[in-house]
Amino acid sequence: MEYNWKDHTVLVAEDDEMSFRYIELVLSRKTNINIIWAINGQQAVEYCQLYSHIDLVLTDLQLPVFDGLEVIKRIRKFKPDLPIIVQTANTMNDEYEKCMKAGSDGYVTKPINLIDLFSRMDHLLNPAVHHAKGNQAVA
Repeated sequence: MEYNWKDHTVLVAEDDEMSFRYIELVLSRKTNINIIWAINGQQAVEYCQLYSHIDLVLTDLQLPVFDGLEVIKRIRKFKPDLPIIVQTANTMNDEYEKCMKAGSDGYVTKPINLIDLFSRMDHLLNPAVHHAKGNQAVA
C-alpha cells in the first residue's frame, strides 16, 4: 500500500544513529513524511513543546535523559491527543502493558515490521478516513 504523508511531520526519538537513519530512509522513501530527529527523551519532549506541527511521535523505549515511558507521560501533560507509537527491541508482555498504561497509542517491536508500522501510523494520522471506511463496511 502507498502512503503519502507529505503534509505530516513525525518526531523520531532515537539515540542510535543507525536505527534513526534506517527509519528516516524508509519513511522518507515510502511515505514522503517530514521527519524531525530527537537524540534523547528530553529533546523529544522539548521539540513537542516548541513545534506545533508535529503530528506523531515515534519513540524508542530506551533513551538517554528521559526513557520512552517518561517521554509519553510528559508529552501527555501538554499534548494529550498527540499520537505516540513506541518502538522497542524489548518483546516482553509487561513492556507493552507499561507503554499502554503510560498513554502510548501503539507499540512495535524491532526489527520493525514496516507494514504494521505504516498501518498504525496511517490510522493515527488519518483517523477520519479509517472511521469512514469502518462505517461504510458496517452499512
